[in-house]
Amino acid sequence: MAYEQEIENSVTRIFKAVFPNTVNHYDTLFGGTAMALMDEVAFITATRFTRMRTVTVSSDKIDFKKPIPHGTIIELVGRVIHVGNTSLKVEVEVFVEQMYLDHREKAISGTFTFVAIDENKKPAAIII
Repeated sequence: MAYEQEIENSVTRIFKAVFPNTVNHYDTLFGGTAMALMDEVAFITATRFTRMRTVTVSSDKIDFKKPIPHGTIIELVGRVIHVGNTSLKVEVEVFVEQMYLDHREKAISGTFTFVAIDENKKPAAIII
């Protein structure tokens, strides 16, 4: 794949603790909070890859595979998976870890599409 080194250099990892103020009535991470965190990681990944202004234009599919209880740690990992002329796709995976056990599993995955924009907020060619 083209851009292999740039993709590797732009992989973004963020860790968060799941505190009670981020959970729903089931004591698991609220889906909207998870999606906002995923979009943020995707944005950082897209920006690190392009070094341009980018905006989210869609989230293709978000799969919630495992509940994420409060009192756990999550790792969000963003990786560029496709580069077009003015757009790119970033896959974000969310892993959940128990705080006091050595156990980790993938809980959520999703894909976000970004468009690079110029100073007039018009689509701009991605040039790496």
